[in-house]
Amino acid sequence: APWLTGFVWLLAAAGLAVAATEGPAGLLSAVPLATLAYMGWWLAWYPAVVVSDREVTLRNPLATISVPWAALVTVDTRYALTLVTPRRKYTAWAAPAPGIIGVHRARPEHATGLPETTYGPAASIRPGDLTSSDSGAAAYRVRRRWAELLAAGSVEPGSAGSVRVRVRPNWALIGAAAVLLAAAGAVVLA
Repeated sequence: APWLTGFVWLLAAAGLAVAATEGPAGLLSAVPLATLAYMGWWLAWYPAVVVSDREVTLRNPLATISVPWAALVTVDTRYALTLVTPRRKYTAWAAPAPGIIGVHRARPEHATGLPETTYGPAASIRPGDLTSSDSGAAAYRVRRRWAELLAAGSVEPGSAGSVRVRVRPNWALIGAAAVLLAAAGAVVLA
C-alpha cells in the first residue's frame, strides 16, 4: 500500500506541477489527478487492521467495523483476514491472503510459532496464515492478543452471541470520493 500510494501521489504531483504552469485552466484540468491521488490513498493507504485491548477494528474504505474480543468466534484467512462472529463474518480490506508468488516466497519460519488456533489437522495452515503475508501477519497479531485475553480471563468464552459489533459507514470518505469522481468526470467530459 505505501508503494502504490506513493507512486500514485508522485504521478499526481508531477501532473499537478505541469498543470499549475498553465494557469487556472490548467488547475481545473488537474482535478482528475487529484481524484486519482485521493482514490489511491482511500483504497490502498487508509485501510488498516487495528488491534487494541478492547477490540479489533477493520478500517475498510466503505465502513469501519469494531469487533469486541468477546464477539469473536474464530479468525479465518482463506481469502483475506476475516473475523467470524455468531451473526456475521467481517473481512479486512487491508489484509488479503497471498497470491501464488507470496506463497512461493514463504520460508519455514513464516509457518512456525503461530498461536495454537492457527493450526488445522496435522499442524497444517492455510497460505493466508503465513506471517509473511498481509493476512497472516494480521491474523497472528489478532490471534495472539485474543489468546492472551482469554488466558488472563479478560474475555469470557461463550459470550460471543450477546456482544454487539459496531459497523460505521465512512460517509465523509465516500462523499469526498463521490464529489471528486463527479468533478473529474465533468472535467474529462467537458
